[in-house]
Amino acid sequence: MNQSEFINDTLQVLFSHHGAAPPLSENETFIMENHTLLRPTHYSTSFQLIAATISAIIFIVGLIGNVLVVIVIARTRSMHTPTNCYLLSLAVADILVLLSATLPAIPEPFFQIDEWRFGRVLCSLLIFLQYLGVDASSASITAFTVERYFAICKPMRAQTMCTVNRAKKIIVGIWILTTIYCSPWLGLTDLRRVQQTDGHIIEKCDFRLSRSSYLAYFMTDLVIFYVIPFIISAVLYCLIGRILFSDSLNISRGDNRSDIHAKRHSQARVQVSYSERLTIITIPFFPLFQVVRMLFVVVLVFATLWMPYRVIVVYNSFATNKYMDLWFLLFSRSMVYINSAINPILYNAMSVKFRRAFRNHLCCGRYIFYNFKT
Repeated sequence: MNQSEFINDTLQVLFSHHGAAPPLSENETFIMENHTLLRPTHYSTSFQLIAATISAIIFIVGLIGNVLVVIVIARTRSMHTPTNCYLLSLAVADILVLLSATLPAIPEPFFQIDEWRFGRVLCSLLIFLQYLGVDASSASITAFTVERYFAICKPMRAQTMCTVNRAKKIIVGIWILTTIYCSPWLGLTDLRRVQQTDGHIIEKCDFRLSRSSYLAYFMTDLVIFYVIPFIISAVLYCLIGRILFSDSLNISRGDNRSDIHAKRHSQARVQVSYSERLTIITIPFFPLFQVVRMLFVVVLVFATLWMPYRVIVVYNSFATNKYMDLWFLLFSRSMVYINSAINPILYNAMSVKFRRAFRNHLCCGRYIFYNFKT
């Protein structure tokens, strides 16, 4: 397998273990009537059970958690803030990844390696939705990082920039641009029939163009939706941290907290419209610090959990001896799935406001269910 083929195989590791089958000898693979003749290859029983169980647990936990995030933010009026608008967008993007990648990955280990059983339409649609969800989540994370930077470090400009209406417009723009950016995937994949040595013919979801032509597209995606967001977030959180650290030192020296905020205008008044009414929100220091800490952890978790997948793809794109260990591919793919499931857990663990809102909705649901039964 040459370098360009390995690049293509690794690109689809998010969905399945393409390229993970053992190498075939020359007498085990040949072309016959435009079909590649391959010996049937299956995953081991232990791998099937472990891979399917991990994907199923991540999918169930992630789907329930992210759906609750959407419901809680949408139905809790006090949570209609710019930051939470971006978190809602992030939850929708994570749901998209879970439905398009994690859910199909549950039965996939029980198929033959590289076999596709979801039809021609889903071959293109699922890969498109995977990239759309991943890229939209990265853009949403970058957006709320920039929003927090202006709210804390540029409070005067935040009065006009950090509003719910502006956040909604930015989110719409994010989804439109990422949809346009990812739309080529709808036409870049297709089914390919593969004949096996036992006479059976299976279908593979493969790329239409030459494999080498996808390298530039993937490297662009890597830079735009991973490297640049990571650099922006790192720089902005350093600046935010410096401001918050300075305020904490002033408070520890006995300075009046309101005087500190007055000097820095850090209790910036953010105009948020609910229907036709205007509400003024002030942001005190310690709740603000709690929010920033939670968002920083979200960014850090995103960068960390995506790193194994990104590293192995970059390495295999340029290394002479490729690394395609089956268990490591499962690990790197599972880390990506966990990234789409873990955010609701982080919100509950690090935000009192989120935890209270989650509890209120869950308790309300139990009360309604109890009344319905009685």
